[in-house]
Amino acid sequence: MKHLFTIDLKDYNPNGKKFYRPSVRGIILDEDGNVAMIYSQKLHFYKFPGGGVEGDETQLQTLAREIKEETGMTLVPESAKEFGEVSKIQSGDDPNEDYIHIQQNYYYTCRVEEKINEQDLDDDEKKLDFVLKFVPVDEAIKANAAFKNENKFLEQMAERDRRVLEILKNSQ
Repeated sequence: MKHLFTIDLKDYNPNGKKFYRPSVRGIILDEDGNVAMIYSQKLHFYKFPGGGVEGDETQLQTLAREIKEETGMTLVPESAKEFGEVSKIQSGDDPNEDYIHIQQNYYYTCRVEEKINEQDLDDDEKKLDFVLKFVPVDEAIKANAAFKNENKFLEQMAERDRRVLEILKNSQ
C-alpha cells in the first residue's frame, strides 16, 4: 500500500518498548461527493470509520467490522480499494510506562449497502458522542483544523484524518 505520510511526535524515549497497533479505516463517498465520517458531538471533530485489527483478522475483516460498528452500514467487500497508509508514532498514553506507540493506519475507499442500522459503539466512543454524518470534505477539513484538545491521541487523530481528507480532496 502506498505510504501517504508519517506523523512522528518524537515525544518518546527512542529506547522504549515498541507497541504496534495496525488499524483500518474506510473512505466512503455518497453520490453527491460527501464523505461518511464519525463526528464527535461532544468535542466537534471528525474521524474516518475504522479501528484496530483484532486477533487474526484480515484488514478487510477489520474494515467490515469497524464500518458496521461505527456507522451501522454494511461494507460491500469487493468494493474495497487501497487508498494509502499513514504512520503515527508517539509516546504511550501512560506517563508511567516507557513505550513508543506505533500505529499503522490503512485507508481503503469502499462502498456500503444502502441500509443504515444502529451503531454499536464501545464505551469510549459513546463518551465522545459519536454519530455518523455525511459531510462535504471541506467541512470536515475545517472542523479538524480547528480542533484542539489536551488529549494528544484525539488531537493527532483529528490531524491525521484532516491530512487524509486533503489528499482525498486533491485526488478527486
